[in-house]
Amino acid sequence: MEETAAAAGKLTRLEHEHGAPDETSFRMEDLPAEVQPVIMSQLPLKEAVRTSIVSRSWRMLWTFHSDLCFDGPTPNDLDSDTDDEFAGQDSTKMKRAKFIETVNSVIQQHSGIGINKFSVRCGMHKEYTDHLDRWIGFATSSKAKIIHFNLKKIYQPFEFHHFPLEALDSQGCSFVQSLFLASVSIKPNSVISGFTILRRLVLEFVKILGDFPGLLAKCSGLEDLEIIGCYGVDNLIVPHKLDKLQHLLIAGMDIQMVEFHATDLAHFEYKGRVIPIVLHGCSKLEKATMKFNGTKALAHTFTAVPSILSVKTLHLQAFISKYAQKLPARQQGMFLHLRHMTCQLIVNSNDPNGDNGILQLANCLDVAPRLETLHLHMLCAISSSFSSGEVAGMRRHDHLKTVFMSGFRCYKAQIELACCILRNASVLEQLIIEPRITDKVWAGDCSEWNTDLGEILPGVCEWAQVTSEHFRKQRRLLWPSKTKDLFSTIIS
Repeated sequence: MEETAAAAGKLTRLEHEHGAPDETSFRMEDLPAEVQPVIMSQLPLKEAVRTSIVSRSWRMLWTFHSDLCFDGPTPNDLDSDTDDEFAGQDSTKMKRAKFIETVNSVIQQHSGIGINKFSVRCGMHKEYTDHLDRWIGFATSSKAKIIHFNLKKIYQPFEFHHFPLEALDSQGCSFVQSLFLASVSIKPNSVISGFTILRRLVLEFVKILGDFPGLLAKCSGLEDLEIIGCYGVDNLIVPHKLDKLQHLLIAGMDIQMVEFHATDLAHFEYKGRVIPIVLHGCSKLEKATMKFNGTKALAHTFTAVPSILSVKTLHLQAFISKYAQKLPARQQGMFLHLRHMTCQLIVNSNDPNGDNGILQLANCLDVAPRLETLHLHMLCAISSSFSSGEVAGMRRHDHLKTVFMSGFRCYKAQIELACCILRNASVLEQLIIEPRITDKVWAGDCSEWNTDLGEILPGVCEWAQVTSEHFRKQRRLLWPSKTKDLFSTIIS
């Protein structure tokens, strides 16, 4: 009896420490029926389908998966598999056929219930209209909250597949919250009304026919609007108020004017040629990203868009050459709220030491008296030698604390600008110069511009050493204790 009691006590202790067998086992079937599909939806669709094979009772769980995202072959993949042109075409057709078969199989078996996101990303010609219409029909009939159709990189712009916006209007009942369309055509009309809960709209290389401002007028809850490389509209003039719009991006558009009413706008981005831009009532605008085409870009950033004067953060991209338009004399304090500025400049000149377009930034600092941080990335498309130059004039600056300059090759204009800042920024804590271009100018690869550092680095380091000693002796600035700290990016 004592041995039996001891054995029972030991078993009880083990169960207490490790748990009884029944307590440690877990079965999906033990969970409520409505919870099981939710757990399965946490897996990517492909993994959910594979997991459903584990148990017979799980086999239908994936058919309630909330996110159906399909990535198929794009034209970039077409010729990558083989050097033989015809074999490559056959391979592409097989990939696309397999992709179409997979999508059709999934939507045929799926319950169509509880769809959160339906996304298709694949290079599809107009000849596949029947399949595309079937997928659009499934996405809309299942009332997916997020719909993405990206058919881009098919180089037949006049054969874009038509996306029926009216399909998103289910008896006047709005259901889509995010809509991303690429390389399709749309035709807004007065019949469409079901966009009241749309929060995000992205149109990329879309052919727009019909009343586009009228469509936006029905998007009363729109918070994010991005229009990239679209055509079919001459102007983006939207007279209706978009009171909840917070982010607006317009890029690569062949239009004559931009005009929006957006009282909640916080971030405005424009990339394109110089045109009139009017933003009404944007008292909450805090960030602007500007890229004007042509040699007048830098000047126009500071003069052509009065609506951005209240921003705290400014990111600008520009070309500079000897033909660049100079900044006009402006009264001090136009950008009274600007705290952080990033500049990406491409300098086109055959004479790096004769071009002083970069010095326009000294004027920019004059009109931003409360600027605290400046990041300047300079890609100079020229060869160079080292030179020193006279210091250009600039007003005293009482707030600038940190300056970072990449692509610094000791060109005359670069030296003059650096000395302008060193002499006039009374509270400057750190100026870091970097011969490498550390920022991808216009999303490009800058590795080819960083190949000659071995020749450039000694001269840049010598200039940094001499300049640091000069300004330290003048006691005009608060420097780090060691010169190598100030120029840590170079020496490291």
